[in-house]
Formats: sequence, C-alpha cells, structure tokens
Amino acid sequence: MSLRCVPRRDPAFFENNPRVSDPVGMVARGDVFRAQLEQMRLEKMKLRSDIGDGGDSDLRNNNIVTGGLPNEDSGVQRDVTSRNRQYRTIQDPASQRLTWYKPPLTVLVIKKVRDVAVLSPFVQLVQWLIQEKRMVVFVEAQVMEDSLLDQYTAFSTIKDKLMSFRDGKDDLTDKIDFIICLGGDGTLLYASHLFQESVPPVMAFHLGSLGFLTPFQFDNFQEQVNNVLEGNAALTLRSRLRCIVMKKDLKGKGDDALARKPTNLLVLNEVVVDRGPSPYLSNIDLFLDGKHITSVQGDGVIVSTPTGSTAYAVAAGASMIHPSVPAIMVTPICPHSLSFRPIVVPAGVELKISVSPDSRNTAWVSFDGRNRQELLHGDSLRVTTSIYPVPSICAQDQISDWFDSLAECLHWNVRKKQKHLDELTDLTHSSSNDTLDSLDQSETIEKDN
Repeated sequence: MSLRCVPRRDPAFFENNPRVSDPVGMVARGDVFRAQLEQMRLEKMKLRSDIGDGGDSDLRNNNIVTGGLPNEDSGVQRDVTSRNRQYRTIQDPASQRLTWYKPPLTVLVIKKVRDVAVLSPFVQLVQWLIQEKRMVVFVEAQVMEDSLLDQYTAFSTIKDKLMSFRDGKDDLTDKIDFIICLGGDGTLLYASHLFQESVPPVMAFHLGSLGFLTPFQFDNFQEQVNNVLEGNAALTLRSRLRCIVMKKDLKGKGDDALARKPTNLLVLNEVVVDRGPSPYLSNIDLFLDGKHITSVQGDGVIVSTPTGSTAYAVAAGASMIHPSVPAIMVTPICPHSLSFRPIVVPAGVELKISVSPDSRNTAWVSFDGRNRQELLHGDSLRVTTSIYPVPSICAQDQISDWFDSLAECLHWNVRKKQKHLDELTDLTHSSSNDTLDSLDQSETIEKDN
C-alpha cells in the first residue's frame, strides 16, 4: 500500500506571506494526508465474513477487528458480533510506502539545540533546500537568533528567506508538508510535540548521541532527500498515546480553577507516573476499560508505545516491541513485588491511572519528558491510542532499520561467539552418553599407542 500525500496548503498562507510564492499553484485539496494515514491503519487487518454466511463484512468495530487505532471522538466499541469462519488478512508492513500526489512545497527543519557540531550540516541543508529545491523552509525563531550561525557566510545569504515560528504561539497546521530532523531522538520527539494532530512525514538524520529513531546518515543528504521527494521511501507509522489529565472538580473559581484545566497531549514515547520528590512508595490504581486490574506500589509506572519500548521502558525491564505492532505497554518502575512484571495490552483499550485513596502521597506525571505536573487525590490520567501516528521515513525498510538500530545503538545480543570443538575430536564415533572428559581420555590413549 502506498501512502499518498497532498501538500497541505491554506491559500491564505501565501496571501499573508508576500515573499513566499506559490510557483506552481499547488494548493491542497482537503486533508488527504490525514485521511490516508487513518485509512492505512484501518486496512492493516481486515475482518471478512465467510462467503456462505450471506452477510456483509463486519467492520463496525474498527478499533479491535481491523487492528486500527481507536476513535478518539466516539470512544472504543468492544462488542464484536461473532460470525462463522471469519478470515483475517494481515497487511505486510513493508507495503507501507510514501507517494506524493504533488511535490511538497514547504519543509520544517528541526536541529538539535546547544550543539555546535550540527550548525554546519544545518546551513548546508537549508541552503540546498532553498537554492536548489526552491522550497519554503521553516525554522524555530531561536535559530534565527543564534549568533553562532552568523559566522557562516552561506547562512547570511539565505537568512532573509527563512520562515520562523515560535512553539506555543504560532500554529503550523496546514503549513508544513515535510519535516527534516538534524540531531538525536529528541528532535523527532519535538516534531511529535509540535503537531498534536496530523503529522507530516518525518525524515531524521543521525547527528546526535544515540540515534535510535534517526536512521539517515548526513554524508550524502542530497541523494537521500531527493529519493524521499520522489517518493522512493518506506514508512513506519509510529503510534502515539493520547493522554488526558482529568482534574478533580473545584467548587471555587479563580486562579486555582484556571490552573487545573484538563491536560490533553499526544506522546510518542511514553507517559510516566512516579512518586516525584516524596520518600514514600507510589500507590497508584490502574484501571483497564473501567475495570480495576492492580495497584502499583513502587517508584511509579510507565505507559509506553511500541516506539517507546526501547526508551525508558526497556531500562525498567520491559520487552522491545516493533513500532508496527498495535499495542500499549505497562511497565512498573522498581515495584515492591517480585511478581509484578511488565505487560502488553491491546492498542484499543483505555487505561485509567489515579492516585489510590489511601496513598500517603501524591504522584507526578510527565509526557515524553515534558509538561510535568502533579496528580492529586481525585485526579486521573486517561490513556488511549491516538488516531494520529507519526509517519517516520525509513532509510531502508521497517525491519532493517529497527534491527540495525537494536544492533548499533543498544548492542542487542552482542557477545563473543562460542568456540568450536577442536578438529581432532571426532564426534562421529561418540554417543549421547559420551562426555568431553571421556573423549579427551580416548584421544590420550590413541596418542600413547
């Protein structure tokens, strides 16, 4: 299956930016990109009725039956009508490809902050995108204010052609067709943070420390970017979690009530609930689809996506899950129980986390390491899988990129190989009852003779 993308453009964007022209009149006709993302997730697993059943295909429960992502507006339907002899067709993840209806016009370049080594690649990339590809380049406002970039002559020639934005003030919705990240995994997490709904395709170059989510090398960036712009790329749809913090109702009004408005965020890696600065154990109640399943007594709990399974969760003892697997991971942090192991639940469920009524202390929650806030008694955190994944562009394909990252970044299953037995030992004449000592003794006798 190909992911067909239309550059999303509001005509008013060009009217409000006189120095940005629309050279080929490529104005987006609807949010096709978002629709295609959702359609791809729904088609990953199709449930078909038996031909002889005489009924139509039962696709009412898109969240469970099709293996898609839950509908955030209507909730999760969980009643599946059983039919005789149903077949499930699982789509090959390798068939997820990026295809542009029209060439993209605008690109957002995100670079790692406070890293001098990224400045030169950043200038090279931006200059090439503007002068060679004739694209509109967006950068953060603080990049424009970076005095270290003034030492690059090439940057001074293109600085006036850059478009800038400020996080939290400027809305990038329908203005960006393509994202390029220069740095480590944090740049991809920041891109996810900027787009709380539909996310443009993300191409991440490895210029950071670990680089588990950044598969591209910068050496031949022109060729690699050209391949992506021509649609020669595979995609990994990285699911995200929608996290809603419901605050306890306050009878009074004023600043306290305003400060305790519900928080609604999407995270790419994980949401973490911990004991914060308190010396006491966390006592957190965990509910799944409204049913109380356990209470977490320890330092806290991690709720992560498959992408986040190789982040904080793996450090806490969780398994590593391929990002294409529809699932949610629940991992305790230092639980005061030897039997409390990490679990994996279906992507279609809703998790609710709250501070236990008899807890000695409150809890603290953070979202991909951001927006840290306190959970008081009576507050609750609700977590579901979002319908807006992050389309991460692969350097090779979904499988190769992931296992290469496991090997290079985490040194997965790296050990010295076991030495083979000496060639003088003839195992063809040995039986299952023979031991290495008996074989050595037989060799000694042969040598003496």
